[in-house]
Amino acid sequence: MQSAHCQARVSAVIQGIEGVKVEKLEAGKLSFSFESEQVKTALQDAIEKAGYRVGGDSEKASSCSTGCCS
Repeated sequence: MQSAHCQARVSAVIQGIEGVKVEKLEAGKLSFSFESEQVKTALQDAIEKAGYRVGGDSEKASSCSTGCCS
């Protein structure tokens, strides 16, 4: 998620999930808060379906598996 393209993809994916508040989206990092564990799970699933790996706990660091950020 280093490129502007990847950041836009992730942003578009997460905007469709109710109960997520994006706090910061920058190269390689997404910081957010969520209303429930179900929302957290839905968010992680959506990001992974978009082709990114989710890691960390309170601050989610995602890496691109689509190959565009290499």
